[in-house]
Amino acid sequence: MMNINRYSTAVLAIFAAALIGVTVSAGALEASLSLRAAVDKSIAIVKPALVRVHVVSTSYRDGREQKYQSTGSGVIITPEGHVITNHHVAAHATRLVCTLSTREEIDAELIGTDPLTDIAVIKLNPADGRIFPTAPFGDSDAAQVGDAVLAMGSPLSLSQSVTLGIVSNTEMVLSRRMGFGSYRQDGEDVGTLVRWIGHDAVIYPGNSGGPLVNMSGEIIGINEISVGLGGAIPGNLAKEVALSIIERGSVPRSWLGITVQPLLKHGDHERGILVSGTIEDSPAAEAGLESGDIMLSLNGVDLTVRFDEQLPAFNRLIAELAIGSKVEAVILREGREQTVTITTAKRQKRTPEQREFKKWGITGRNISFMMSKEMKRDNENGVAVTSVRAGGAAGDAKPAIRRGDLIVAVGGREVKSIDDLIAVTRELTEGAEKPVPTLTTFERREESYVTVVDVGISELNDPGLEVKKAWLPVDTQVITRDIAELLNDASLTGFRITLVYTESTAEEAGLKVGDFIKAVDGEKLTASAPEHYEELPTLIRNYRAGTEVELSVLRDGEELKITVELVRAPKLDREMRKYRDELFEYTARDITFFDKAKENWEQEEQGVLVSEVISGGWAALGMLQVGDLIKEISGGSVGDIDSLRALMDRVAEEQPPSVVVKVLRGIYTVFVELEPKWEST
Repeated sequence: MMNINRYSTAVLAIFAAALIGVTVSAGALEASLSLRAAVDKSIAIVKPALVRVHVVSTSYRDGREQKYQSTGSGVIITPEGHVITNHHVAAHATRLVCTLSTREEIDAELIGTDPLTDIAVIKLNPADGRIFPTAPFGDSDAAQVGDAVLAMGSPLSLSQSVTLGIVSNTEMVLSRRMGFGSYRQDGEDVGTLVRWIGHDAVIYPGNSGGPLVNMSGEIIGINEISVGLGGAIPGNLAKEVALSIIERGSVPRSWLGITVQPLLKHGDHERGILVSGTIEDSPAAEAGLESGDIMLSLNGVDLTVRFDEQLPAFNRLIAELAIGSKVEAVILREGREQTVTITTAKRQKRTPEQREFKKWGITGRNISFMMSKEMKRDNENGVAVTSVRAGGAAGDAKPAIRRGDLIVAVGGREVKSIDDLIAVTRELTEGAEKPVPTLTTFERREESYVTVVDVGISELNDPGLEVKKAWLPVDTQVITRDIAELLNDASLTGFRITLVYTESTAEEAGLKVGDFIKAVDGEKLTASAPEHYEELPTLIRNYRAGTEVELSVLRDGEELKITVELVRAPKLDREMRKYRDELFEYTARDITFFDKAKENWEQEEQGVLVSEVISGGWAALGMLQVGDLIKEISGGSVGDIDSLRALMDRVAEEQPPSVVVKVLRGIYTVFVELEPKWEST
């Protein structure tokens, strides 16, 4: 879908004016036609390299790793199939599929990401090893306010689209004074390094990662945000980051450990940048930099930062210093200039990756250097709990473990990292048939707690059978006073039959829908209000299954005596055996007599009924639904819970790329494809 309405409308307006006799200058017509030609040329260059990115991503909340689907945009930048897009599009992907401009779908893999600039690189993996069309980068520093630009991508998961606008701002930042705050990705403030190219070409969700293109068909930005104006990461920065990811898998940067801000508006300094503070144990702190220092130069580069728009350039100056090198900074302190030498350090990831711990009912992550400082700790030991599942082992402990707590010891063993927690959990639960009570030490702010966590996964036990009583195989409603009066028999009490179960003793005896049951074995029924609904079932339960009873029935104004054999009450759904799959996150149970009756299935019908699908799980992602009757798993027949469990055990052992579930959904047969990522389990 090519949406270039803005310039085509302008061209049409000129022709319409000419048709009604309004004079149109040759210059205006020539300019419109020239714009049209430039747009067509740019589209022809870039469109073959556009891709729509389909993503299955993970997020961590409610004590679980949850999956969700999204789409974004990207553009091919190397013949080998490297695609540049946004970090927030692809960073947490477990599966990537790209749709080319030809509508062909190709699997892709994540090469690397950089949250600090919100750039990611993925690579197309075709079966034929082809060479791909690419789009060229232009010089984003040459962009000027008023330049015509095209935003290209796949908004709202639509096919490739193009919108036209102009560059509105070449140094756009998110103003703190306007309440924007910061734009963060995985704990990193993107505005630290990025000054966006602001433009008014329309972009929507899904445009993220798509190129901003000049009239020469060159990439000058990667679209990222929309704050009234669209915001694109400058192409020069995006290209530099992408090439580093392709070559190294990441973007190594230097770090000094200082916080800075522009010079104060009413201060008496004309040059430099204000050091607002230093991080404890950082290179800057060890070099002696102090809060309130004015840094006049760094590594020979003179500094003047009076506005927020100038901060990203300073931060990039630090980031591009050689890691581990000694650099000189000239500072002004108490009116005197002095030189300090700082040894740069490698910038660490601010927020480590998360992981789900099913046997604890939590998600957690390691602690980074900056996290430890913000938590006011003197080390980076422990596992930070990022979410807790209600009803899970950690959440049910007393005292319960909460989000933000830090697990530091389990079963008397120190836990320094996620790897330690994985290892001790495996040792505790290996061979255990039920959860293992485990003494656990955790820290909450400045306090240290101990608690007992039942580590492990509780199996679904077969429910105990309810005592079986006699049952009349019909459903009924109470004959209320209002109903009786409108039937011209105010004295009528009892029950009206609403359903007669097929192939039952009630059907064999001749009971019909609409019959009024007035008495059982001569005992008059008195029910006359909805709250009396239990009178008939209670009376029937006093009999033994196999007993015959005589019902006094009113049918079409005629009194009848009908003898019916009572049967053993069928099992209820809560009495059926259940199976819960922890990987795919769904629960199923054997089907009941009532399921068969409700769905009008034959009594010989086999399968298991899906009773729960947890949102964010692989089953939910594959669109398995509550109420589905599972008939087959990857070609294997499912008759009951035992056969389902055996087939799912085989799936877990073989770990196929997809599991095809054949289900009966109402009157329709549906094949559901579940595609887990086995290495994440």
